[in-house]
Amino acid sequence: MKRIILLLIVVGIIGLAVGYLIFARTSSGYVSIQVLISPSKNVLDDLVKSVTGIKKIRQNILICGAVGAGVGLVLGLVTSKVRG
Repeated sequence: MKRIILLLIVVGIIGLAVGYLIFARTSSGYVSIQVLISPSKNVLDDLVKSVTGIKKIRQNILICGAVGAGVGLVLGLVTSKVRG
């Protein structure tokens, strides 16, 4: 069980990193991790993040992390079945 959870977490983090490398790139470089992590402070800040595409970037990165976690879960389940 510990192996499944460990694989789920590790591959999920790898998925987040890959998602960041793919989706956070802009013409002027990468979007700051601080900008992606910080919540909206008010309606105006939320509107700015929508217009600039930060919300979509954040959503795509989180989807990559979730897919990575799913792959980690499947790998963990398959390797636990093979082991015994």
